[in-house]
Amino acid sequence: MNRVLIIEDDLQIAELERDYLALAGFDATIEVDGTRGLELALAGEWDVLVVDLMLPGTDGFEICRRVRESIERPVIVVSARTADGDKVRALGFGIDDYVQKPFSPAELVARIRAHHQRYVRLSGPASPGTTIAGRICVDPGRRVATRDGEPIALTATEYAILELLASAPGRVYSRDEIFSKVRGGDYYGDESTITVHIRRLREKIEDDPSDPHIVETVWGMGYRFRGH
Repeated sequence: MNRVLIIEDDLQIAELERDYLALAGFDATIEVDGTRGLELALAGEWDVLVVDLMLPGTDGFEICRRVRESIERPVIVVSARTADGDKVRALGFGIDDYVQKPFSPAELVARIRAHHQRYVRLSGPASPGTTIAGRICVDPGRRVATRDGEPIALTATEYAILELLASAPGRVYSRDEIFSKVRGGDYYGDESTITVHIRRLREKIEDDPSDPHIVETVWGMGYRFRGH
């Protein structure tokens, strides 16, 4: 069963979180003291940590900082503190989400589940042939492209072009080659449409589509993927 550590000094809130998590298939443990919570967080095999900021003993900021230095599990802050400075500070320690009190228990559970599933997906072994360029990862085994670990919403043609280019980083493909290799029953148009697909692809994967560094143009020849 997936294990969640709740570090929360308001026992009524903590028990509410625990009960909703139990209904969703999580095994949640409550700790009301910040210092003891930090010890448990660092010593246990938890799948997700849920941390309040205002705690007796060690506060939530310090817990987030210490945890993020040591382990790579999803950390979700649930706090009544609404100041932007508090949110920025917590996010600066690398937490995955910030939920303000009062909150919907069902929404909190949904967020916990989403972050846990994302962690499981990303921590699993990459498929053979996976290619990485900066913040972009192309995994042909799972037929998915991600940016900072999040799936990128690509059309079938955009993904086919990206996978083709990423399969041989540095190799230059002409528009004719790309058209020939990616066209199929659901592909319409001619090789001139490749330029349009490349432009739309860059809008989704490049930090600056006007100055691409992942899918590069080789003038007079075609396009290439620059992996690391």
